[in-house]
Amino acid sequence: MDIIKALHEELAISRSQAEAAVKLIDEGNTIPFIARYRKEATGSLNDEVLRDLDERLRYLRNLEERKEQVISSIRDQEKLTKELEQKITEAKTLVAVEDLYRPYKPKRRTRATIAKEKGLEPLADILMLQMTKTPLEQEAQAYISEEKGVLSWEEAVNGAKDILAERISDNAEYRTYIRNATLSQGSLQSAAKDEEAPSVYEMYYNYEEPIKKSAGHRILAINRGEKEKLLTVKAAAPVDQILRYLEKQVIIRDNPYTTPVLKEVVSDSYDRLIAPAIEREVRSELTEKAEDGAIKVFGKNLEQLLMQPPIVGRVVLGWDPAFRTGCKLAVVDETGKVLDTVVIYPTAPQNKVEEAKAVVKKLIKKYNISLISVGNGTASRESEAIIVELLKEIPEQVQYIIVNEAGASVYSASKLATEEFPNFDVGQRSAASIARRLQDPLAELVKIDPKSIGVGQYQHDMNQKNLSEALQGVVEDCVNKVGVDLNTASASLLEYISGISKPIAKNIVAYREENGAFLSRSQLLKVAKLGPKAYEQCAGFMRIQGGKNPLDGTSVHPESYEAARKLLSKLGYDQKQLTNGGLSGLSKKILDYKAMAEELQIGEITLRDIVKELEKPARDPRDEMPKPILRTDVMEMKDLKPGMVLKGTVRNVIDFGAFVDIGVHQDGLVHISQMSDKFIKHPLEAVSVGDIVEVKVISVETEKKRIALTMKL
Repeated sequence: MDIIKALHEELAISRSQAEAAVKLIDEGNTIPFIARYRKEATGSLNDEVLRDLDERLRYLRNLEERKEQVISSIRDQEKLTKELEQKITEAKTLVAVEDLYRPYKPKRRTRATIAKEKGLEPLADILMLQMTKTPLEQEAQAYISEEKGVLSWEEAVNGAKDILAERISDNAEYRTYIRNATLSQGSLQSAAKDEEAPSVYEMYYNYEEPIKKSAGHRILAINRGEKEKLLTVKAAAPVDQILRYLEKQVIIRDNPYTTPVLKEVVSDSYDRLIAPAIEREVRSELTEKAEDGAIKVFGKNLEQLLMQPPIVGRVVLGWDPAFRTGCKLAVVDETGKVLDTVVIYPTAPQNKVEEAKAVVKKLIKKYNISLISVGNGTASRESEAIIVELLKEIPEQVQYIIVNEAGASVYSASKLATEEFPNFDVGQRSAASIARRLQDPLAELVKIDPKSIGVGQYQHDMNQKNLSEALQGVVEDCVNKVGVDLNTASASLLEYISGISKPIAKNIVAYREENGAFLSRSQLLKVAKLGPKAYEQCAGFMRIQGGKNPLDGTSVHPESYEAARKLLSKLGYDQKQLTNGGLSGLSKKILDYKAMAEELQIGEITLRDIVKELEKPARDPRDEMPKPILRTDVMEMKDLKPGMVLKGTVRNVIDFGAFVDIGVHQDGLVHISQMSDKFIKHPLEAVSVGDIVEVKVISVETEKKRIALTMKL
């Protein structure tokens, strides 16, 4: 197989782009590095396409390896024909290769192998060829042998039938047809195992839909119900059609002695050998596709969450709400440093509201707090009500926001949190995390396992390895898009930078603590285990503010410094001018980019990137994202009325809609049908996590805690 050709066709990119990307990956370059600094070679392929290419490249190489193993195994059995070798070589999927290998694969003892050991294969051949002109009773007499364990003609015929049933089952063409027929015309069915099963799976108690129309979220829900032993699930195939097809393939002529027997063989082969295996394969394929879809949605949601704009320059009070154990508070300054922590008990059972208010008022005054970040967990509603009361009683202008605290408890109990705050308990750490994730969501959320951040669906039901790999890739792409300040970034943030491993990230922090702040990017080469290759991969994503070289504060790669200096000199600038916020209008001074690129001996795309960066050094892509909604008053679910129009923040996007926080402690659902007047295939076409949207209330079910919203205003 021509892997480059396959990548070019599958990903709709040019052959030269595929070749360049594969070469760069094979040379050990990371995806963020290739996407940012090798645009010339790849024709500006973005990180998303490059990750898809990397994944397909691994699959196709595994496929080629498996083909070689299969061909070698069949050759060793001396059964390899040119035709078979060609079929294996041209196979496009692992399933197709395994289908072709099935007849030659070493098998455990089956009914067919036992029949072969009894010498019944010639009788099976006679049956298959349908050449017999005598009843099978006579034909099979010659195979009766006490020594071989064939005691009657019926046993001989049954053994021959078993051999034929396995032959039919092993035929790759038949299996391909049956698999495709099941996928295109079969149906997914589920039923309740117990009439008193919990209502969470009620819609699947007597459920059926065409397999080809089965949505990923429904497949994952049904799978979970089956795993919990509440549902029985079946991928029902068009059996009559399949049996007619098999009979047509197997029964080549009408013979009164063999035709009825072959019909029995076909039915037995399908029911006993083919159907169970194909059903498993179809269910597995459906699950795999559903998981892939869910992982993509999870990845998109995570990207939007990580890329939320930081709220900078404000002292924040992190509030981790609770009942019995009290609300943990942490005051965090503009740089993320924890200034103070305290526990208050305004909620049940203590209800020390006035005492708690007094503590918070003192903190606001002492530290000039202007923002309160409240976790959305247990006792969040009660905490919010107290905060709103308090804000009305003080002269200071303070706002609050409810933040999704998913993962805060995971972080606070982690080894990393223990190292960061050795003298804090888990509650204090959690409060600090809730405050910091508002100040810089990316820097704080990278400390938490992406699976624990809670912006997906059915994440515990899918292949955890695939999910982890995909989400790690998303985090890596986000961190490298934003870049890091080399002198302030934590080890947990640095380890996501291109070319930097966990040990090297720790070594960078250790070097910084021992030698003071980095004054130039080239100093990175003095860090233990950080060699020239790692330096090439990471340097452009590391920023140094106020260092020796102003270019170190930009995303211009050191390999392009010479070209950048020549460009500045040619246009009459000094690189020291970069420290004054960039060189606006630089692009207008270049009349011919192609000629300038040739003169500087760099690519035109690289030149444009350098100019963009010099105009606005170290620009933060998160600045373009919608800012979070800050509140000063509270609403409750009982205050909602159908027809009310509100502003809200998209908290989670799933296959059938999006959950929107409208400030009442219960996210409302905007169903996909209520998102747009135009037809959309997936909610991600209309919204992303973190978007600020205007919604109208359709209905409120207080007891069930359900709010239905529409974006069709």
